[in-house]
Amino acid sequence: MTVLVARPVAQRVSTGQRHALVATAHTRLMMLMLLFAAAVFVVIARLAILAALSGADQRARAATLESRGDIVDRNGAPMARTIDAWTIAVHPKKVLGDKMDIAAKLAALMPDRGDRTWFYGQLTKDVNFTYLQRRASPALVEQVNAIGEPAIVFARETQRLYPQSTLAAHALGFLTREGHGMAGMERVLDQRLLDPASNGGPVALSIDTRVQAAIESELSRAMTTFSARGAGGIVLDVNTGEVIAMASLPTFNPNRVGMSSPEELRNVTTQSVYELGSTFKPIAMAAALDTGVVASPARKWDATHPLKVGGFTIHDERGDPKRWLSMPEILIYSSNIATARVADEVGPERMQAMFRKLGFDTKPDIEIREKGRPLWPTYWARTTTMTTAYGHGIAITPLQLASAYAALVNGGIWRPATMMKVAPGKQAAGRRVISEATSMKVREMLRLVVMRGTGRKGDAPGYRVGGKTGTAEAASAGGYDRSRNVATFVAAFPMDAPRYVVLAMLDSPKGTKETGGWKTAAWNAAPVVGRTIARTGSLLGVIPTMDRDIDVSDMMPLLWQARSDRNDVPAGSAE
Repeated sequence: MTVLVARPVAQRVSTGQRHALVATAHTRLMMLMLLFAAAVFVVIARLAILAALSGADQRARAATLESRGDIVDRNGAPMARTIDAWTIAVHPKKVLGDKMDIAAKLAALMPDRGDRTWFYGQLTKDVNFTYLQRRASPALVEQVNAIGEPAIVFARETQRLYPQSTLAAHALGFLTREGHGMAGMERVLDQRLLDPASNGGPVALSIDTRVQAAIESELSRAMTTFSARGAGGIVLDVNTGEVIAMASLPTFNPNRVGMSSPEELRNVTTQSVYELGSTFKPIAMAAALDTGVVASPARKWDATHPLKVGGFTIHDERGDPKRWLSMPEILIYSSNIATARVADEVGPERMQAMFRKLGFDTKPDIEIREKGRPLWPTYWARTTTMTTAYGHGIAITPLQLASAYAALVNGGIWRPATMMKVAPGKQAAGRRVISEATSMKVREMLRLVVMRGTGRKGDAPGYRVGGKTGTAEAASAGGYDRSRNVATFVAAFPMDAPRYVVLAMLDSPKGTKETGGWKTAAWNAAPVVGRTIARTGSLLGVIPTMDRDIDVSDMMPLLWQARSDRNDVPAGSAE
């Protein structure tokens, strides 16, 4: 007989609760699993979208680069090209061979990338993938592949190549990651380069790579010799405004722009402004002659003692002639005192008008966007007019000074600078700033500065060079740094029929044993110009000759002959 035992009510309720709790736990666990699965799905989907977008970006960049036209110099030499190149990369975590041995072999094949230690570091990185070389040649790819390491991989990639490496880097500029122009002429020409079919081929700049290489070489040499912190150089066509060369040091490699510092990316010829010292003196002389304030260069001004104006005293360099000076002598001896007296007669209105006509109150007139704004005096006191006449109290870019000198020597027409090659007869109309007669007088005086004054080390035999030195204390916070200066020499040649302006500037050069400790433009910047002209004059179509020169016979009687044939080169701060 079966005996039925009734369970207590409390026990039945407890069992039911346990079943309910287990069901609730199962439900919650299922919901948690669903939420986790959804989160995983979102992450995976996000990664897939990013990968797709990244791939799309890469494809878009490749398409942009593939359609981007080439840039060449004025003679057709390639400066920027789009190429179908190889990349060499490695999966560090998958390397099978001896990493030190592989690193040694890679260093032997790619010494420009690094030594064995650098490559070993790449092979041992805690990453899944890293590049070893981009823009690799097919021959290099073949050699690296022969190492036999399966973790080293290769891929084809459309890239922008600057075959001249650092040459004219600031003029060319570089691209964004998306393949668009970021700086320099790459930015200016962005839309045009993306539609090369519309312009019928490569875009020609005004740059001559041969001249560019020469001035960069000479500036680099001087920068090293005089331990300068920076340097800039320009070669400018005086009749068209074409920039034949534009150098800025330190420079950068547009092929590896990501490795460049802000100082290297800065274009000192168009972005940095300087007080350029006595290079302004010929401008003051031109203003005096052209406005009729001074009727003739023969007139003389008192330079026998320092000039005191209020609480300000203007000095000349010790050893300079303490006497009355004619206008050519003011430039030959680079007299601050006499220049200030000339400027005082010209007056603030006329002096400002001359500076404005030369564009000193606005940013440089050139296509590239990397341009600095001049420092223009807020108030023109009597002393302001005097000091700006010898380049103190007003700061401009080296390019603006080069354009001004082009106008001083080309017959009086100022034209904007351009980085584009100009077809014959198609130069900008420009504007007249001085008369042809004044221009002729200035040319004669500039030639005398090189023949007998501070510019003698800037001469290039046979090229009839004329120019002016300028050495100014470097501006610093709250005043001037007397331990540093900016040394500039700006010249034109040939002075009997000027065709080119050449400018060289050194920032904070130091004196050397060979210069007797002098660190002024006569000793460092002027030789750069002279050597550059000697190297490039014939390339630019100027044939050197010793049987002709500009006629300075009307200026010779204005010189004090007892002193005019001195052999020393004035090298003081009065430059």
